[in-house]
Amino acid sequence: MLFGEHIAKGSFVVVEATVEAVGLFASFVRAIKDGFAKLENFFRRTRYDFTRFNYLGEWHSHPSFALIPSSTDSATMQAIVEEPSTGALFLVLLIVKLAENELRAGAWAYFPGSPRQTCVVTLE
Repeated sequence: MLFGEHIAKGSFVVVEATVEAVGLFASFVRAIKDGFAKLENFFRRTRYDFTRFNYLGEWHSHPSFALIPSSTDSATMQAIVEEPSTGALFLVLLIVKLAENELRAGAWAYFPGSPRQTCVVTLE
C-alpha cells in the first residue's frame, strides 16, 4: 500500500509504503483484515486529515518483468477505483525495479470511467 501527503495541486509525496510478507514469484495476495488495519493505523497517526494525508494506491516490484503494469495489475487497479464503496477519485500504481544497480520506477493513475494515465515519478 502507498500512503501519501498532498503537497500541491496534482502533486503527492509518498510518506509510507507497506511491504507484504506473503507472495509468489509473480503475484501476492493481501489479507483484507491486514489492509484495513494498516489504513486505520495510518489515518490515526495523521489525525484523520484526509485532505492532506491519504491512501494513494499500491506498489510492487517487477524485478524480472518490464516496468509497466501487467493486464492483471491494470484490471485490479481499475476494479478498485471503480468500486463505489472506496470513494476513490483516483488510485496510483507504482512499479519499481533494480536494474544495473539503479532504482527505476514508473507510476500510473487510475480514474473511475477513464483510461489510466502515466504519472511523473521523482526518486529522492
